Amino acid sequence: MEETRMKRPLAYITAAWSGIPEVDMNLAANFCRSAYEAGLAPICPKLYLPLFLNDSVPGEHKDGIDMGRDMLKRSRMLLVCGDSVDEDVKNDIAVAARYGIAATTLEGIMDVKGQGSPDSAGY
Repeated sequence: MEETRMKRPLAYITAAWSGIPEVDMNLAANFCRSAYEAGLAPICPKLYLPLFLNDSVPGEHKDGIDMGRDMLKRSRMLLVCGDSVDEDVKNDIAVAARYGIAATTLEGIMDVKGQGSPDSAGY
């Protein structure tokens, strides 16, 4: 049987989101673009779950958390983006550690790829 290998490793994008949907969606898109340019296949629940889930409905909020965790568990790495860390990011880091998933920063990936810091790309 032929082994199926992904061309780009899945990278789960996390950040300390502002809570302002328009700002967060824009940041998430920029973080995903940077990850893509670094050779990764970004997965960012913040970018698309709000399109169909209502976070103010408790059941949908919990479903969003559960779906995000499932996506993280399937990822090759956790990519921490932005300049700060909040409780959600700490929880993502803990889940990644529990499942042996490498965690790094977007800045670290950009430096390794020789592309400089994401700030130099205008993000």
